[in-house]
Amino acid sequence: MWYKPILWISLLLFWPPERTRWVIAENSSLSVNGSTNINKFSCEIPSYDQTDTLTVSRKSKEIALTGNVGLKIITFDCHNSMMTRDLRKTLKESQFPRLYIRFLSLSEMPQLRPEPQQVTGWVNIELAGATKRLEINYQVSMDDQKVIHLLGSRNINFSDFNLVPPRKLGGMIKTNDQLTVAFHLRMSAVN
Repeated sequence: MWYKPILWISLLLFWPPERTRWVIAENSSLSVNGSTNINKFSCEIPSYDQTDTLTVSRKSKEIALTGNVGLKIITFDCHNSMMTRDLRKTLKESQFPRLYIRFLSLSEMPQLRPEPQQVTGWVNIELAGATKRLEINYQVSMDDQKVIHLLGSRNINFSDFNLVPPRKLGGMIKTNDQLTVAFHLRMSAVN
């Protein structure tokens, strides 16, 4: 009977992990919302210009979400040309033309159904040459057309990435340090 526990341990160690790949669609988007001492603003990247894949895998209790999203800073649109130019300059677009989100993990395996499921996960965000590891709040769902929706949001600060918020008119208009970054990835499952 001593061999039964060893057999179970062997099966757990060598059992292939559960793995799913999600291809990111072009109609995925990212927005950055913030405020100044006089108003609020919203800047967005309205579409994703490349094809990337995220992989969700489970091995024992760990859930890995791996893959990258690389967004061009030049595609940010704040719906105001001066604000758009200031944001791109603040994010050092000429030196660091992309914002990267590198996915690392999920708190649990998502159940793909129409009702959004709340999960958390860890990512590395690389912006203007600085990288910060952050926990993200997600909503995961699947619609009737089998499109997987991964919505994520997180408050960050310009200072987290060694950036100074933009100022205008000799410092009379000051952008607050805190921003809310939100993204909506639309994906399809592939095997």
